[in-house]
Amino acid sequence: MTETLLHERLYRGADALAKLAARRIVLCGAGALGSLLADNLTRQGIRQLTVIDDDRIEQHNVGTQLYGLDDIGAYKTDALRAHIFRATGVEIKTVRQRLDERTAKKFLRDVDLVIDTFDNSAARRVVTEFCAAQSVPCLHLGMFQDYGEARWNEQYRVPSDVVAPNVCDYPLARNLILLLVSVGSETLVRFILENNQENFSLTLRDLKIAPDVV
Repeated sequence: MTETLLHERLYRGADALAKLAARRIVLCGAGALGSLLADNLTRQGIRQLTVIDDDRIEQHNVGTQLYGLDDIGAYKTDALRAHIFRATGVEIKTVRQRLDERTAKKFLRDVDLVIDTFDNSAARRVVTEFCAAQSVPCLHLGMFQDYGEARWNEQYRVPSDVVAPNVCDYPLARNLILLLVSVGSETLVRFILENNQENFSLTLRDLKIAPDVV
């Protein structure tokens, strides 16, 4: 197992990997950002990861998410857990349940860090308010068209939902997803290792990543 993290260990050091492995993290959402982020983080050394999502995989998810054609119809949490175990040997925990004010008290307590990648304002607001009330560090990742952002709870504002005939019918480039996943992963790792909360915004058309200085 150690050799699967060889390059991360050579880059960050063994002590850094030990810190990453010790953190208890809850990831809210297993869609475009959440599925790819979970895969990325476990390949960087995260070992105590719980993922919350109650959706099933649909055909339109294949182009933007971690899943493949054979996964269509399965619950995202089930497919994600199986994929990560096959790819890395890491056994993540999953919760196939909707997050609301009641369930947040159960699933977001006794953790070191929360990551929000939900795609609706109601769920994002639940995460934001719970983490603020409980002083739990929370990193929000979100995107719209060619814009993406990674913001910590203190600097985050819950956006309005996308207005469309079908909530899934909005323009989204896979490269924006992968770019934001990379920025979000590094932001998270730096916080764990350096206790530094950095906020970033990025745009795909001009390929810019900008730190948000408060």
